[in-house]
Amino acid sequence: MGRIFEVRKATMFARWDRMAKQFTRIGKEIAIAVKAGGGDPATNPALRRCMQNAKSVNMPKDRVEAAIKRAMGKDSESYDEILYEGYAPHGVAILVEAATNNNTRTVANLRSHFTKGGGALGNSGSVSFQFKKMGVFRLHPEGINMDDIELELIDFGLEELGESTGENDEPVLVLRCAFNDFGKLQKGLEDKGITPISAENEWIPTVTVPVTDAQAEEVSKLIEKLEQDDDVSKVFHNMA
Repeated sequence: MGRIFEVRKATMFARWDRMAKQFTRIGKEIAIAVKAGGGDPATNPALRRCMQNAKSVNMPKDRVEAAIKRAMGKDSESYDEILYEGYAPHGVAILVEAATNNNTRTVANLRSHFTKGGGALGNSGSVSFQFKKMGVFRLHPEGINMDDIELELIDFGLEELGESTGENDEPVLVLRCAFNDFGKLQKGLEDKGITPISAENEWIPTVTVPVTDAQAEEVSKLIEKLEQDDDVSKVFHNMA
C-alpha cells in the first residue's frame, strides 16, 4: 500500500461560499435519498452516508433534520441526478454531476460556463470512458493499521487503499471500491465501528492529461465556475 494517486486539485472558491455550497449539495442529496429509501437512517444506507458527509462539513444537526423532514413532505421538491460531460482547455476531460429540477436551465448554464472558459459541453459518452466510477471513503488514520484494515475489508470489496491529504493538508486514508460494492464496504466499516470523514461515489480518471501550471490555472477557473453553479453537485477532471 502506498500514497493513493489523486489528480491535481483545482483552485477552490472562498471558504464560506464553499461551505454554503456543501450544505446545499448535501441538502439535495438528503432529499434524493429520502425519496428513494425513506427518512429512517437505520434502514436507509444512502441517508446514513448523507448524514456522515453532513457531519464532515460541520453542517448543523438541526439543518440535517430539517432537510429530512422537508424531503418527507408531500410537496417536497424532486431532483434529477444527471451527468454532463465536456472538455476544458488543453484537452482536459470534465465530468459534472448535477442535481436539478430544471434540466433546460442547467444545460444552458453549463454550456455558457464551458464556452466562456474556453471549453465545450459534450455529448453523453464523449469523455466518461476516460473515468471509472468508484466508491471512495476517507478516514482519519489515527488508530488504524493499514495492513490489518486491508485484509479485513478485502471481502467487503476494498480494491485500493492508500494515504493522501485533506483540504488542509492533514493526513487521510483513502479507500476505494467498485461502484457496485459501495454499500458492502460501507457496511464493513460500520461493522468495525469506523465512521468515515466522507463517503462518496467519485469518477476516478483512468487516463490523465499533463498540464503546465499556467494551463492548470486556466482549467481551474472553469472548474471553479462550474462548482459555483447552484445545480452542480460535483466536478471531476483528469488534469494531472
